[in-house]
Amino acid sequence: MSQQNLESLDVGAIRDEFPILEREFDGQQVVYLDNAATTQTPDSVVDAMSDYYRESNANIHRGIHHLSQEASIMYEEAHDRVAEFINAEGREEVIFTKNTTEGENLIAYAWGLNELGPGDEIVLTEMEHHASLVTWQQIGKRTGADVKYIRIDEDQRLDMDHARELITDDTAIVSAVHVSNTLGTVNPVAELTDLAHEHDALSFIDGAQAVPNRPVDVAEIDADFYAFSGHKMAGPTGIGVLYGKQHLLEAMEPYLYGGGMIRKVTFEDSTWGDLPWKFEPGTPQIAEAVGLEAAIDWLEDIGMERIQAHEEEIARYAYEQLEGEEDVEIYGPEPGPDRGGLVSFNVEGVHAHDLASIMNDHTIAVRAGDHCTQPLHDKLGVPASTRASFYVYNTREEVDKLVAALEDARELFA
Repeated sequence: MSQQNLESLDVGAIRDEFPILEREFDGQQVVYLDNAATTQTPDSVVDAMSDYYRESNANIHRGIHHLSQEASIMYEEAHDRVAEFINAEGREEVIFTKNTTEGENLIAYAWGLNELGPGDEIVLTEMEHHASLVTWQQIGKRTGADVKYIRIDEDQRLDMDHARELITDDTAIVSAVHVSNTLGTVNPVAELTDLAHEHDALSFIDGAQAVPNRPVDVAEIDADFYAFSGHKMAGPTGIGVLYGKQHLLEAMEPYLYGGGMIRKVTFEDSTWGDLPWKFEPGTPQIAEAVGLEAAIDWLEDIGMERIQAHEEEIARYAYEQLEGEEDVEIYGPEPGPDRGGLVSFNVEGVHAHDLASIMNDHTIAVRAGDHCTQPLHDKLGVPASTRASFYVYNTREEVDKLVAALEDARELFA
C-alpha cells in the first residue's frame, strides 16, 4: 500500500473509539504497546455486548421463548460472520473456544490422542508459542509420537530447506505459528501446508498474531485447522475460534462432553449433535460471540489491508529508530513482507523486566519476558526480551516516546 493510502487512515478518529487510550497515570497519557498480548476494545464492541445483556440475554438452543430464540439466532449468526471473515465454507467449520490455546488442545486431544502412536511424527517450529509447543510435546509423550522442530535460520526466518527434510511420510501433523509473537516473522504457512499434504499429513496453523492484522483466507492457505483469539483482534476476552475442515471435524470425537452437544442420551450411551455444536458443550460465550462479530464488523469497516499496512509501517519505524541505538539488539528479520507488527529487543546491560518497569514509569505499556517462547529465547541466548507490539491506533509519536525512555534506563544502569 502506498504512503498516500496510509495517510488516508484517520488514526485520530480511530483512537477516539478507545477511551482507555486517554487514561493518564501520574499526569502521563497511556502509550499502549502490548497489542500482541491483548488489543484494546472499541466502543462499538462494548456497546454490542451491553445491548445483548440489556435486550436479548438468554440461554440458547434450549428455550422456545422469544429471548432464547433471539439469542440463538445471534449466536449462530456470529459463527456465520466468522466463517465469512476467514473464508470458511460455513458455520460447520467454525468452533468457538475460549482462546487459541483451547483450539490447540481441542485438536491435540480430540484428534491427536486417537490418531497418533509410536512411529508417527509431529513437526513444529522453533518459534512456537507454548500453546502449541507444550500441547503437542505432551501429546507426543502420551502417544509415543516423536516431536521434531523446524529450525530458524540466521535471519530468524523459518528454514524451509530444513522443513522439507523434516516433513516425511512419517509426519502425521505439522503445527506452525503464522506470525511469531516474539520475532514478528511471518511464516509461509501455505507452503508448509502443501508440504504436509504431500506426505498425507495434516496442518494446524496458530493464527493468533495474524488474523487481527492481515487478511487471512483459510481456503487459500488450505490449512486443515486454524485457530485465533478474539481478544487480539479488538474483540472481547474469553472467546477464540477453531476453524477445521468439515470432514475432519465430523470424523473426530468430542473433546468435552455435556449439554448442548448431544443428539440422544440413554443410560447406556450417547450420540453427538451436528457441527459446530458437537464441540461446544454447556452454555457457551454468547455475549462474547456477539462482541466478536462486532469486532469483525469494526475491522472490516477499516479494511484489513489498511490495518496491515499501518501496523507494519509503525513497526518498521520502530525497528529503524531502535536500530539506530548502538546498545540495542533487535530480534527477528528486517522489515519487509515477512515481518509483522512487533519488535522484540534488548538494551545492553539492562534486563528486560527492568526496562519494562522503567517504561511503565513513563506510562508506556510493553511486554517483558520470554513471551511464552522459552525454547526460542534459549536458542537466541537471552533469558528474556522486551516486546513493543503495535495496532491500528498506534502512532509514530508513541514510538518516539518509547525510544526516548531508553535514556532513563541507560542512566539508571550505567
